[in-house]
Amino acid sequence: MAFEQKIRELLEKREQAKLGGGVKRIDAQHQKGKLTARERIDLLLDEGSFEEFDMFVTHRCTEFGLDDKKYYSDGVITGFGTIDGRLIYVYSQDFTVFGGSLSMAYAEKICKIMDKALKVGAPVIGLNDSGGARIQEGVSSLAGYSEIFQRNINASGVVPQITGVFGPCAGGAVYSPALTDFIVMSKKNSYMFLTGPKVVKTVTGEVVTEDELGGAMTHATKSGVAHFVADTEQEGIMLIRKLLSYLPQNNLEDPPLAPCDDPVDRLEEDLNDIIPENPNKPYDVKDVIYSVVDYNEFLEVHRNYASNIVTGFARFNGVPVGIVANQPKYLAGVLDINASRKAARFVRFCDAFNMPIITLVDVPGFLPGTTQEYGGIILQGAKLLYAYGEATVPKITIILRKAYGGAYCVMSSKHLRGDINYAWPMAEIAVMGPKGATEILSHKEISAIEDELERTKFIIEKEKEYLEQFATPYTAAKFGYIDDVIEPRNTRFRIIRALQSLATKKDVNPPKKHSNIPL
Repeated sequence: MAFEQKIRELLEKREQAKLGGGVKRIDAQHQKGKLTARERIDLLLDEGSFEEFDMFVTHRCTEFGLDDKKYYSDGVITGFGTIDGRLIYVYSQDFTVFGGSLSMAYAEKICKIMDKALKVGAPVIGLNDSGGARIQEGVSSLAGYSEIFQRNINASGVVPQITGVFGPCAGGAVYSPALTDFIVMSKKNSYMFLTGPKVVKTVTGEVVTEDELGGAMTHATKSGVAHFVADTEQEGIMLIRKLLSYLPQNNLEDPPLAPCDDPVDRLEEDLNDIIPENPNKPYDVKDVIYSVVDYNEFLEVHRNYASNIVTGFARFNGVPVGIVANQPKYLAGVLDINASRKAARFVRFCDAFNMPIITLVDVPGFLPGTTQEYGGIILQGAKLLYAYGEATVPKITIILRKAYGGAYCVMSSKHLRGDINYAWPMAEIAVMGPKGATEILSHKEISAIEDELERTKFIIEKEKEYLEQFATPYTAAKFGYIDDVIEPRNTRFRIIRALQSLATKKDVNPPKKHSNIPL
């Protein structure tokens, strides 16, 4: 009889823990259009796979009346489960308990699952919905955050870390998501900022709303903090599942192969005509990407940020890869501060997790101007150069149209240990474009021609001559800087064959404590 009572007591405590802050607060969460912490986990993981840790943990604070206010789980749900049968560790912040605020006990729960994930080599997913540090605990809550940050740092480049922000995330709390690999935010109810609108108004006099200051679209378009934006929490959680399908469990494993019956030798006739005859006319590089990848599927990363460069994941014959491509549709595909930083971070992620990098090049150079120079375009461009040069994964580069000057070097050139470098026959590889080159090389002759019509004809003739002599793929191919000039419609087949040939590639960097990338 006593044993049955103990079982009943256990079940009652479990039910109590599952209610978090209580029915009223759960209803309030739903009224805001938000899911509860447990509902999010149920959506994220395979059905019935969640194993919870520390359900009965409570805070240890006795001041400010908190000794009488204790809730099981203490505001965060932690444990492990599976996504598509693969092990992952997860924590989900519970806004119904003290507004999801972090205590030391709460932090210890998160640290426990992060330590376990690191030991077994499994991804960590954090679902954020928190008012920040629990003020009543003072410096202990700050210590708790710092313990989490240290584990984010330890896990960086070892296991994938993904953050979903589905509510508030403010103050020091923002640094844990910022240390993870990818951040997904929902359009409604989510925001991230170090200091809120009230403090901003007091200190700077600026009047700004929470959404304007740190909403999903602000971070997706202006700061680049958010990699993905979802219309709803449900969509955001499905996005996390999709993202994980491309990624390996850890840095010692290869990305998961997927079954593929999309023909390896599929020809895309449209690619032979996709480059406009006018070299200044744009086209959408995403049309090239969708044409050559498996099943026309491409998961774009940072879609709304620095649109002059495209980054994302796809597969070739079932092999997950990272794709980096200049986008002629925006700013002519020029490299600027934001594009360089965006692509550099993506390249380094792919290299950390054994994902081959496919680079599609159509770049006229770096964006000129005082804004760029004062903003440190030299350092920002160096980040991308450094990322490509440091990467030891298979690197396949295809020059589609333009590759001028320093931007040619930076975009995974042969000289930065590019493994296989191809070019389309219309590719222009040169120190600079024909107009600028002609102005420099033929400056005296141009100045000597007084008749304007004759001068224009001379310039056009010289530009044509320059293009034929220098801005062709065959000059680079002559030196072995381009491995082959390929037919555009055959691009998919050539990439897949290149990947197959590089499957056993081994490359190492010199031994060092760590590199000193130009931050």
